[in-house]
Amino acid sequence: MQLEETIVKVKGLSKKFGNKEILHSIDFSIPKGRIYGLIGHNGAGKTTAINALLGLTSYQGNVSVLGLEPFKNRAKLMQNIAFISDVASLPRFLKVNQILDLMEDVHPKFSREKAKQFLAESDIVGNVKIKSLSKGMLAQLHLAIVMAIDAKLLVLDEPTLGLDITFRKKFYKRLVEDYMDENRSILITTHQVDEIEYLLTDLIFLRDGKIVLDANMDEIANKYTQVLVSPDTIKKANTKNPIFKTTQMGQNIMIFEGLNIEEAQNLGQISTPSTSDLFVALMENKSSNIGEIK
Repeated sequence: MQLEETIVKVKGLSKKFGNKEILHSIDFSIPKGRIYGLIGHNGAGKTTAINALLGLTSYQGNVSVLGLEPFKNRAKLMQNIAFISDVASLPRFLKVNQILDLMEDVHPKFSREKAKQFLAESDIVGNVKIKSLSKGMLAQLHLAIVMAIDAKLLVLDEPTLGLDITFRKKFYKRLVEDYMDENRSILITTHQVDEIEYLLTDLIFLRDGKIVLDANMDEIANKYTQVLVSPDTIKKANTKNPIFKTTQMGQNIMIFEGLNIEEAQNLGQISTPSTSDLFVALMENKSSNIGEIK
């Protein structure tokens, strides 16, 4: 199959459950070699969007993944996609060796040898049942299985849910160092957004089934400015139409969109807002309908 430079193309994706519309005609694309964070509150439509990409649900609109329409071509498509929903989704009644046997049988691009190499660096042994593994070991097993698949798109839907911070950091470090390359792309949803900010190349924010941000990290740094506003410039800062204002430990913090850097410096100490701060700003700013940054 001829693979395209753009791995995912979505145009006008909508989804209804009964009379409730979950996704409202959203557009986005994922080129190869990128790591996208898909961020939104519970119920924003993240999992529904992922299910559409994986061919797990019907939808309205046009979706192309690796040149295929997912819902009609799921079996073929999954030869080039790996997916982790959460660390509890492995069949817990099997032994570790049995899950490796199963993967060899069902996935043509799974390498048992690669999986064993990854597991050799853990405390996981082949003759133990999956249900006896700790959450951290489950995450290691899941990651070993995924990294042993020669997939072009890896989809992670809250993959480290319930794990402590040590295992979460190890999970993502291993993922980037041992799996990611210029021919693969990764799509991640997580509530621990600041923990993965350093590895993301792009962000998509979903609010109530609509995209309010679709931009790469460099564009975000150029577009948004956070200012620790000096007490004597608060009145002036308010005239610059901040998209978000808050007070923390007696300090006034504002986030601006498109504010000239010199103007921002005249208001106080400037920085690029963290992903979580920008998320809060755009979620609470109901007038925001930013979409893709040009």
